[in-house]
Amino acid sequence: MSGVGDPTAAEVHTGTTIIAVEFDGGVIVGSDSRVSAGEAVTNRIFNKLAPLHDQIYCALSGSAADCQAVADMVNYYLDLHSLDMEEAPLVIAAANLVKGVAYKYKEELVAHLIVAGWDKKKGGQVYGTLGGLLTRQPFAIGGSGSSYIYGYVDSAYRRGMSREECAQFAINALALALNRDGSSGGVIYLVTVTKTGAEQKIISGSSLPVFFDE
Repeated sequence: MSGVGDPTAAEVHTGTTIIAVEFDGGVIVGSDSRVSAGEAVTNRIFNKLAPLHDQIYCALSGSAADCQAVADMVNYYLDLHSLDMEEAPLVIAAANLVKGVAYKYKEELVAHLIVAGWDKKKGGQVYGTLGGLLTRQPFAIGGSGSSYIYGYVDSAYRRGMSREECAQFAINALALALNRDGSSGGVIYLVTVTKTGAEQKIISGSSLPVFFDE
């Protein structure tokens, strides 16, 4: 029987769904809340949206412990950086820190983060940092549930959507993933980041959109 320390032990698969989308004046960041290990659900209401600074958030995908370690490390670095600069850090600075940590420890950590936020230089921004890659995108999705919703996001996304339209876009995408992906579930966590700060929202139960499988 495979056990702890056994090199032949089967890999434990994890799952999630995360999304971030830009709008004129800010970003929407969202995730499901289920933490799974193989076929077991270990936490039903884990918040996968971690603050890196006042107006910068990251969406976590991978090992919950690894992702939180990366987020905590970057949060610490950004606090020192903002004190040194005497102003709020840029979103690109946070994304570069996440990229650097993820790449440096790519053999030890299972952590794939989307970084999104607002700063006074470039407004709302979304960055993907998969495997040390850094790329700005108008929207980004990740996690096991993302494979079920590529068709939806490609067809539904439009440049120039309002804040409300972007929020509904993210909610619909997450709700579809929750319905299809066994490793995604629970409630939807949503954070809206603008120049005035971050606003958090939880969507659960009967408030979730229902599609053709009603």
